[in-house]
Amino acid sequence: MTLMGRKAAIDAVQEVLTGHFTGGSRTVLVEGPSGCGKSAVVDAVVERASAAGAVVLNAVCFPGERETPLSLLRQLIHSDRSLTAVAHRAPDGPTGSRAEDMQDFCARLRELSADAPVVICVDDVQHADDTSLDHLQYLARHIRSARVVIMVTAALHPESRRPAFVTELMRRPDFRRVELGCLTRPEVCDTARAAGRGRLAAPLHDLSGGNPLLLRALIEECTDASATSLAPRPGGPYAMAVAACLHRSGPAAVSVAQACALLGPLTTPQRVARMLGVTPDAARQALSALEASGVLKDMQPRHPAARAATLSGVSGRGELHRRAALALCQDGCPAGQVADHLLAAAHAYEDDGGHWTATAAEFETLREAAEAALADDDAHRAVRLLQLARAACVDESRRAAVDIRLAVVAWRFDPSAAERHLDAAVAALRGGRLDPEQVQPLTQLLLVQGRCADVVELFGDTDGTQPYDLAVPPLSTAADGAACAGEPLLRSARLAEATLVPIRQALSALVHSDHPERALPWSGHLIEEAERRGAPGWQAAFAALHAQALLRTGDLAGAGAFATRALEAGPEQNTGSFAYTAAAVLIRAWDAMGQYTEASRRVDQPMPRGLLETRHGLAFLRARGLHQLTAGQPQAALADFLEAGRLMRLWGIDSPAYLPWRTDAAEALLRLGRPQQADQLAAEQLALPDGRRPWVRGLSLHLRGLAASCEQQRVTLLTQARAELERSGDRLATARVLADLGRAAQPDGTTSARGQALLQAAWQLAKECEATPLCREILPDEPLGGTVRKHAPQPGTQSGSRLSNSEQRVATLAAQGLTNREISAKLYLTVSTVEQHLTKVYRKLRISSRGDLPLELAMGSSLSLEP
Repeated sequence: MTLMGRKAAIDAVQEVLTGHFTGGSRTVLVEGPSGCGKSAVVDAVVERASAAGAVVLNAVCFPGERETPLSLLRQLIHSDRSLTAVAHRAPDGPTGSRAEDMQDFCARLRELSADAPVVICVDDVQHADDTSLDHLQYLARHIRSARVVIMVTAALHPESRRPAFVTELMRRPDFRRVELGCLTRPEVCDTARAAGRGRLAAPLHDLSGGNPLLLRALIEECTDASATSLAPRPGGPYAMAVAACLHRSGPAAVSVAQACALLGPLTTPQRVARMLGVTPDAARQALSALEASGVLKDMQPRHPAARAATLSGVSGRGELHRRAALALCQDGCPAGQVADHLLAAAHAYEDDGGHWTATAAEFETLREAAEAALADDDAHRAVRLLQLARAACVDESRRAAVDIRLAVVAWRFDPSAAERHLDAAVAALRGGRLDPEQVQPLTQLLLVQGRCADVVELFGDTDGTQPYDLAVPPLSTAADGAACAGEPLLRSARLAEATLVPIRQALSALVHSDHPERALPWSGHLIEEAERRGAPGWQAAFAALHAQALLRTGDLAGAGAFATRALEAGPEQNTGSFAYTAAAVLIRAWDAMGQYTEASRRVDQPMPRGLLETRHGLAFLRARGLHQLTAGQPQAALADFLEAGRLMRLWGIDSPAYLPWRTDAAEALLRLGRPQQADQLAAEQLALPDGRRPWVRGLSLHLRGLAASCEQQRVTLLTQARAELERSGDRLATARVLADLGRAAQPDGTTSARGQALLQAAWQLAKECEATPLCREILPDEPLGGTVRKHAPQPGTQSGSRLSNSEQRVATLAAQGLTNREISAKLYLTVSTVEQHLTKVYRKLRISSRGDLPLELAMGSSLSLEP
């Protein structure tokens, strides 16, 4: 047996034919992979034999004809008129009748060979029907002395060739076996140069594997003679040639090639065998034939176009992918690799208009693969896997568990989608279809997403007074003191689905603590991390918290910018309740900066259904109420504030540190001329546990001071409120109380240095916050383009006098309105020492009382007296 090219094979067969004309029979078997020229050899032999005067009987077998008895023989008979008289009985007749048929056929060929040599050519004999092979086998055994040549071609490693037939041919002394092979690299180079594609010789060989059919198709497809690379297109000549090679190789080879294309780099003969339900030996044999033909290389199609051609027209691709998944699973492959085929199976079923139900093993594989994808930070893939697991699962409790997980993962991209997944899980819980172990994760998600009404309904007591007893409180604001419990978590935890809830709770605690400025570095870092990780949903959540912290510190422009960023970071149509926390910040910032038109547009937008059942709805209610106060509608504002209070008490989250609805309502009551009710609400707020916190205490004292009927009591309460709000870091609230304190220090419109100093300090703080309306309210005549006008030192100051550092600190606090005892507590001095410092200050400045202290001191500026 010699491996040779097509020309050498034709010459070898020609040699057989030449010897045949001198007498005696000959038998030739031409083997080779599909596309390597077997049919071309047959055509050449038929042409030469006909030219030499031989009787040529020619037939081509096709895979679909194996089950049609005598289909090959009929082709041979009909190729020569002299054989049409040969009678053939029914193939299912008695054995003796079939033997007579074979004898008649053999005798007729003997008669023909007496007049002229007979050449029988059968192409792709592996697809021949058994009855016809019986005739050829009989002929080969009984016609040795006649001038008859039997030449058959067959594919290498065919799955359907009958071994007995080949054995019978090989027993003949005149047998010749010729094996065709693919072209070598030098032969491909020669062919490429002859076609004007010499520069493409290397890629031509790589993509064709030396298969002449594929090589010709590639050359045909490459129309640009100057090209240096090949780019076969799906459905082009190369893809069609690949499909032809597979078709001529038979159904089993096609199935094996399709299995290889589906398995990809994970292909092994054993997996292919399991997928197709064949023996490993059969799979290996088919793989060898496909690689010998150049269609496959390392058990894979050589190009994506070849892969597409291999899989084109596959029926039942979804089921084939599921078999691939099962084969990989049985080999212990990672869940992600198995899930790839389950995803592909789902798409295939969908394309076919069907739907599949996942087995328990497939369901768990999808969930496991989703968690692996999250570990690799590929949340988009995790969502696809979880969505498939949910869609393919019929068990409602399992589907609800997936909904909860989807709510966590979807938060990365779309908080609104996360809310929708929670809706499904809540419905399952109401219907008793939720696994008990999923109750706690669901509750935590409902709380962190602000869905307090759902928590009360599902877990509250019947009287509504004790809504839930959970490990995670709905509003965690315990962030006081230097050692905040949340900051160690923020320092150590990596942002991920598993840590998102505690990280967000810790950050929210900082935002609503008495030191909101401590939240800003953390929220800024988390925004950057979410953006780097491609998680717009996380980015929106942390940007909203960042905006809240900036608003609490009085940075109105910054709060508005980050609230806008939070709204723009999510999807374009972000109508979920989550977005309304950022919208509330934006409304309050715009109102405080005087951008009333923009705030009105945002307030007038319709609220989504169910918004007021969430904590985000509370924030929006407050923002709307404050906007209505600004617009001169205190009655409407009061209704919003009271509704917010009703909901907070119903849900058991009445925390003024989060939302001080009582002081908001008190301000509305003051404008409605009901100071006693306003004072009562502010006093209630002071009596709550949060009333000890500086920010809450400052707001409450401020409103009580405004409601007080006694001027001295008003000044005392406002002074205390100012000290508390300064401690809280809320510059805008401090500016407001300073303005009210300055006006209280100037009763009946009188002018005092202290009152003016307080108003100037309030104006400066309001200007720093960019609260233009408040600036105009405090000092209508003060230009907003520059800094506040400084007052020169009073005449009569002692030449060469300078305040010491201690005197400067005491004088500054006194100018700001603090009493001697308050200054003593703030600077850790005795009251007597404070009095002594003030006496020296009065003497150096040549003034008689603290009401005459210079404005610079009230604003915290150092007073340097030049000689």
